[in-house]
Amino acid sequence: METRDGRDGRDGRDGPGGPDGLICASFNQDTTSLAVGTKTGYKLFSVTSVDRLDCIHESAETPDVYIVERLFSSSLVVVVSLALPRRMNVYHFKKGTEICNYSYSNNILAVRLNRQRLIVCLEESIYIHNIKDMKLLKTLLNTPSNPTGLCALSNNHSNSYLAYPGSATIGEIIVYDANSPSTVTTIPAHDSPLAAVTFNASGTKLASASERGTVIRVFSIPEGTRLFEFRRGMKRYVSISSLSFSADAQFLCASSNTETVHIFKLEQHSPSQEEESPTWSAYVGKMFSAASNYLPAQVSDMMNQDRAFATVRLNIFGLKNVCALATIQKLPRLLVASSDGYLYIYNVDPQDGGECVLVKKHRLFDSNDELKESVNESENKEASPPSQSYAATVAIPTVAPSSTALTGYSEDGGMRKGEVIPEHEFAAGPVCLDDENEFPPINWCRDGTRSGKGRRT
Repeated sequence: METRDGRDGRDGRDGPGGPDGLICASFNQDTTSLAVGTKTGYKLFSVTSVDRLDCIHESAETPDVYIVERLFSSSLVVVVSLALPRRMNVYHFKKGTEICNYSYSNNILAVRLNRQRLIVCLEESIYIHNIKDMKLLKTLLNTPSNPTGLCALSNNHSNSYLAYPGSATIGEIIVYDANSPSTVTTIPAHDSPLAAVTFNASGTKLASASERGTVIRVFSIPEGTRLFEFRRGMKRYVSISSLSFSADAQFLCASSNTETVHIFKLEQHSPSQEEESPTWSAYVGKMFSAASNYLPAQVSDMMNQDRAFATVRLNIFGLKNVCALATIQKLPRLLVASSDGYLYIYNVDPQDGGECVLVKKHRLFDSNDELKESVNESENKEASPPSQSYAATVAIPTVAPSSTALTGYSEDGGMRKGEVIPEHEFAAGPVCLDDENEFPPINWCRDGTRSGKGRRT
């Protein structure tokens, strides 16, 4: 099962995953939609309500979909199937048309996108496309071996930071500016190889976990300074399947192959706060802090790590899942999409934390196919809610996207090794794909024709 951070959780690339045919699952950039790839195709769900799980779109044209990514709440969706693992198809799903497709030299392991860039990750190379016209802007060749396609792209199109492993043997992270394009910084995050990376919504923080899975670290971007360090557990080897920040970056959730999902609170403990609340735990904390100055560095680091603020106990064990923090109906929720074929929704107490309460369990595959009845209705009703503070659950005014017109997609961007398209086109603002007039399904070739037959495959 493919998770949002690029961690490959499928049972095998030669066969589908979960008991109900669920191969992959991913939340869109603002956690208003869930995309799932299946044996028979893919589905898109709206997750803006707790009680309802509306199926926005369902496609059975492409079987064995192991990558499906939707761009925010737009009609643009990227699909890769096990039948053609080297080809990426970009669709306008509401019109049922293919915008373009690209073929690569090796299997596609991950796709990431924001309103400025589309990233395609192979095992030893990364392709950076301009999402405005799909031109290939940059090819990063001979990247360290990355068999799971681990990478992350910031949702904020103004910086478009890309993070990927800088080493196959240690947990080094390369942060790359996909707009410039140029390397921003290299972060020595962990001693062992990376297992998960993710940016917060604004691209100012980066969280990471290693293959050991016991420690999660958060760094400032672009400086690369360590801000927080959290201990997930004491088990030596745990496979972290996903990391996700809340919209306001005050919380970070982590799921693994264990039955526990951890939520960490990103807050700095100032000395003044400890003096104002002289509790027993604060006293013990001071004692640990003082003692850590006389202990070896590894022991000292362990004592200074913060523990989980809140937890979720799943009824499943050993199954792959992807988690996300969202504000739904003005309350903070934790969403867990599992390879058992269910979406679990939990309430989160942003003040006291503790054990989260399961409030709804939605089946992603219905034997009676009742979800099909809501496709047309949900297509018309779907709308993105305003961005909200996760902790305070107070609405924050949103800025309307600019009306930059999308003139069409170039189909012959070229996949030859080392080729870089000389012109670096930047959209003036977020590319709005919701308006049908701003996203015509016209396949423009460089010779000016409208024929889609010249598509490079």
